[in-house]
Order: sequence, then structure tokens, then C-alpha cells
Amino acid sequence: MKPAHLPRPQFLRFILIASLGLSSLQSVALAAGPAKIRLGTLVPKGSSYYRQLQNMGEAWKKSSGGAVTLTIYPDGSMGGEAEMVRRIRQGQLQAGLLTSTGLSLIEPGVSGLQNMPMMFRDLADADYVGEKLRPTLEKRMEEKGFKILFWGNAGWVRFFTRTAVTTPDDMKKLKFWVWAGEPEQFKLMNDLGLKPVSLETNDILPGLKTGLIDAVPMPPFVALAAQVDTAAPYMLQLNYAPLVGAAVISKQVWDGISDETRVELLKAAATAGAAINLASRNEAEESVATMVKRGLKVHKPTAAEENTWREFVEKSYPGIRGKIVPEDVFDEVKKLLEARHAEKAEKS
Repeated sequence: MKPAHLPRPQFLRFILIASLGLSSLQSVALAAGPAKIRLGTLVPKGSSYYRQLQNMGEAWKKSSGGAVTLTIYPDGSMGGEAEMVRRIRQGQLQAGLLTSTGLSLIEPGVSGLQNMPMMFRDLADADYVGEKLRPTLEKRMEEKGFKILFWGNAGWVRFFTRTAVTTPDDMKKLKFWVWAGEPEQFKLMNDLGLKPVSLETNDILPGLKTGLIDAVPMPPFVALAAQVDTAAPYMLQLNYAPLVGAAVISKQVWDGISDETRVELLKAAATAGAAINLASRNEAEESVATMVKRGLKVHKPTAAEENTWREFVEKSYPGIRGKIVPEDVFDEVKKLLEARHAEKAEKS
């Protein structure tokens, strides 16, 4: 899945292009014959994500008697997440494995599962909030033409930097990567005193090597695959934001598949989602260990440093509530977590 970054994962700018005529023809075609599902994703070929998607595709083909087939396009070969959302709407793709970045282009409320920095103290917090909000979010997604196949929580995004970083003041000295074409994120970072630099993902590694940027946030398995640690040999192990995503399929396509087949497809998707969650969290630890062996230096913040980071990111909340995360979702997440933390404090 695609990386997030300070102070939130980037929302990609996109142009909404929908063809009702094409969608109708697409649905009729699926009802009349085999369903050929083309799924786009940014995950690397050969990763645990990719292998589980392959397993899901094999299960789909078997349970449908060959009527449903899945072709996977990894490594961003179908473009960034905004482009993949556009392709699904146009019928060039039928499905995607997206992070909250891409999902938020469809339904902004999904951003509440990830884009509230340091609101989640551990992954159990993220799982808890996800379970509470997903029914509402899934309904909203369907109203906008997308069916959720499964959700995923792949662990924490980490900060990889060219020089050591322990505090926000250290980060303020660095040129920090932000997704190209995201003015809201750029402004928010500027307001926090950071130095954002807008680049496409393909320019991250060259940018780190040339000094165009000094810091980038991403999950460790992506950093390992892209060899980001060779240019940014420092990692800040801060629980800043979880990496949340989901596999989606066009509802027009989904509705063109028989009810009986859909039941089996969802079973296989749930199995794949559970396997991805388990494998990806283990893979994150393994990726860090591998990078440490080749020179990566990891800093885990002290309690005092963590408090400094928390005070720093909380300044971004007014710029997030109602602008990045819808007010109702922001307030609900905050309410759920405050109650959860208070209950845990009483028991301890």
C-alpha cells in the first residue's frame, strides 16, 4: 500500500469522470458472461499483499467455476491512487487495493481511520475505531459506487531521513516530502513550521539522493523494496499514524455478479484481508531488521520526546477537523478513543 506522511497521508488531486452508459454496459456484460476483474494497487509484486491477492484470485476462480477471474496490476503500473480511482470509475479497472489516501477520494470519512496523528496510541486503538466506524463508512462508499471487499491495517508508517531526527525541531530543519498536487497538505505543513517539498512518488529516491528532500514517511516494507534506506539511513520509530487501507470493487461490477457467487467472493476476500493484516505487521518488523543489517539506524523516542511530538501534532488538529477529516468523523473518533483510554486507565 501507499505511504502516509506528516502531518497526514496525502490526498491525491483527481478529476471525477464517470460514464453511466459505460457502467451500464459493463454491468450487462458481467451478468451475461464471465467477470474479468482487473485490480490496481501500489503494493510491490512479490510482497505479502501481492501474494494474498493472488490467493484471493485463485479462490474466486475456483468458487465461481472459472466465471470470475482476477488480474492484478502491482507497483503502481496503473498510476497513483487518484488515477486508479478514476480508472475504476471509467471501467478501465474494476477494483483496487487502496490506502486511506485513495479511499478518501471516494469517501472523506475514511480519513478518520488514519489521518489523526498520534490519536491512536497502539494498533489495538486503530482496530477498535475501525470496527466501530466501518459499517457507516461502507454504506457511504456503496452510495458512491464502491463495494468494500476487505479492510486492512498494515501497522505504522515510519519516518526515514537523511540525518538523525528525534524531535519536531529536528524535522523542521529538513525538506519533507509531500505528494505533488496537494495544496491543503502543503499549507498545513507550512503552518506547522515544516518545509514541504511536492514530488511524485517516482521522484522520492532520486530526491533523497540529490538532497532535494531529506525526509519521507512510508511503511518499512515499502522502504526496503524501494531501497529508501540507502539514501535515508535513519528511521524514527514513532507511532504517528497507522497505515489503513481496503480492497474495493466497482458496485456496478459487483451488482452484475450473482448473489451466490458474491457470497463466496466475500469469504475469500475476508480470508485474504486477515492474512494481509497478520503478514504485513510481521513483514514490517522483518523489513526493519533487514535494513538495520545493512546500516539503518533506528531511534525510538523516549517518553519525553514522545510527549513533545504529541504536543506538536495536536496543533494540527484544528486544520484537520472539518478540512481533512469530516467534523462528525473527527469528533466520533476522538470520543471513542477518549472513552477507551479512560476505561483502560481505570483498570490499570
